[in-house]
Order: sequence, then structure tokens, then C-alpha cells
Amino acid sequence: MDIRLATDKDRTVWDAYVLGHEDGLAYHQYAWKEAVAAAYHFKARYLVAEKTGDICGVLPMIDFKRPLGGHSFVSLPYCDQGGCLADDPDIATALMVRARALADADNVESIELRQVGRQNGTQLGRQDDCDYQSVEGQKVRMILDLPTSSSLLLAGLKSKLRSQIRKPARDGLVAVLGGLELVPEFYQIFSENMRALGSPVHSRKWIESIVKYYAMRARVGLVYTPEGEPAAGGVILLHGKSVSIPWASSLRKFNKLNPNMLLYWNFLAFAADQGFGRFDFGRSTPGEGTYRFKAQWGARPVALDWRRIGHQGVKKLASTQKSELRGQAENIWKHLPLALCNTCGPLLRRYVSL
Repeated sequence: MDIRLATDKDRTVWDAYVLGHEDGLAYHQYAWKEAVAAAYHFKARYLVAEKTGDICGVLPMIDFKRPLGGHSFVSLPYCDQGGCLADDPDIATALMVRARALADADNVESIELRQVGRQNGTQLGRQDDCDYQSVEGQKVRMILDLPTSSSLLLAGLKSKLRSQIRKPARDGLVAVLGGLELVPEFYQIFSENMRALGSPVHSRKWIESIVKYYAMRARVGLVYTPEGEPAAGGVILLHGKSVSIPWASSLRKFNKLNPNMLLYWNFLAFAADQGFGRFDFGRSTPGEGTYRFKAQWGARPVALDWRRIGHQGVKKLASTQKSELRGQAENIWKHLPLALCNTCGPLLRRYVSL
């Protein structure tokens, strides 16, 4: 078996392997690497394992350097999932051993893995070869198994939820799906919502790069009010078997119109009608509002498996609990002018790997 660094010439075979793997997700696709490089200029360490010229495992990592210290290989930043995909545990182990060697050679402090759940097949290998510590914390990803059509999906929902889905359309709201042409209006919603949450926003260049490099495997969704104002929006990424939604936002001033319900229904109906078997709603904390919103569609929680592997053993990741200092920072951010947030936010967000 040979393990080497992938190059852009490997894009097609890399994606073919990821799209065919049981645990593969949209984030594993080569487009994530290209978008990171275009928008945030981080280098990649994408490892390929081959036997007789055929790919038998991959490990995508981004070389994540922070300006005030901290140097990690992250698999993968800005999303919930990444990690190894391999034909068997021994190949996954070999990929991790090579990743550790690269980290040592580059004086990298740690490797951060957001591994796809082990219950689905791929494992990182034997613990004596690759020490790790689970850092799942309270976070889970919410997964919905989809029927073969939107009509079956709708029929399986509770009557109250069906009414909540239909009401926005009856009230004149309109949902659309598109591509790069919808990014400006989505970003308008996204940036305003992130300011309201007290969180620095990603750069518009990042969203544009994702939609550009994923091409037909990305869709931007928008919901408009009867007056034509954008009220809610999101981005979905398509894998061979699943659809993931990394970002969705709605404007609070339109909450009474429930644009978020129509937005998600439009995404779910598209996924079911296009033959995707799963919809990944992304990360949530059990019991919180976003968790309940996703659970009402029938989504089930799957524990996130996040680990940090250091030079000389295990380094535990920080707690997912919000600190008092972070709460104060969020409160200050909420009251800054939107233009300032949109200028300064991306400069900070680039160095936040979550």
C-alpha cells in the first residue's frame, strides 16, 4: 500500500471514492479543500492510500495556523464532520500514522478529527497505534432518513407540522433554489442573523467559493416575502447518498411569517424527490431550540466523535460549554453596526475552525 499527498490531478478519483463510500459526506469532497484555499488561503494536507493504483482510503486535513499561536491539522474546519474514510481499519490506521509523521515534521501541535460515527463502519484503527480521546460533549448531528418522494415525506409528518409548512405559501411567501446568483441575497440574511447571534460571520468570498467549487453539488435556497424581500436562506451540499446543510438563517423581523419552515421544506422536498436517502441537519445541543426544530421533522441524534491527537499523547479539546467571557463578547458583538461586523467578522471567523 502506498500513501501520498493528493494533488489537484486526483480531484476526480478522490471524489469518486468519497461519493461511493458508506460514510462519505459532502464535506469530504475535494471542493471543500478548493474553497478553503480560495477564500482563506490555508494549505491542505489531503492524504490518499492506494493499492495497485486504486484508492482504498483518504484523510482530508487543512493546515490551520492561528496568528497568535496554535498550529493544527484539522479534518475538517468550518463543518461538523471530516476524518478518515477507508476500506478497513488497518488502512485508516496507516493514514493516521502518516498524518502523525507529517505533523511531527511540520512541528504541528495536534491533529483535530471530526470523525464520521464509528457505528457506520470506518474506524481510526487500533488504540495502541493511534491514541485518542473522545470529546463528543453535548453536541450531536441530526439525521433524517428520507422516503422516496416529498409526498411520502409530507404524509409522514404530523398534521400540525404539515399546517406550518403550508401556511407560509398560503400567505404568499415564495421559495426558490439556485446557485451563485442567489449568494448576495443569502449573505445579506446570513450576515445580519450572525450579528444578531453575537457571532462573527464568514466572508462572502467563503460562501461564493463553496457554491462555485461544488458547482451542481451545491444549491442556495431563498424564501421571499409577498413583497419580494429575502426573509430566509440556506446552502445545501449534495453527496451521493445524503444532503448536508452547513448554513441556514432567517431574519427575526419576519418570524411571524415562518419563512424558516418553508425554507427547510423546500430543501427536504428537493432531497427526497432527487433520491437522496438522508438529510443531515448539522450540529445541535440536545434540548435547545435548534435541536427541537430538527427533531420535529423526525431527525434522530447521532453523537459527534471529535478528537485531538497531540505530539506526545492526547490533548483534550476545550469544553463545549459557553464561558462567561464568550457570553460577554457575544453581547457586545450584537450591538455593533452591521457594516462593522461584516468588515471585521470575516477577519476573526477565518481563525475559528468550528
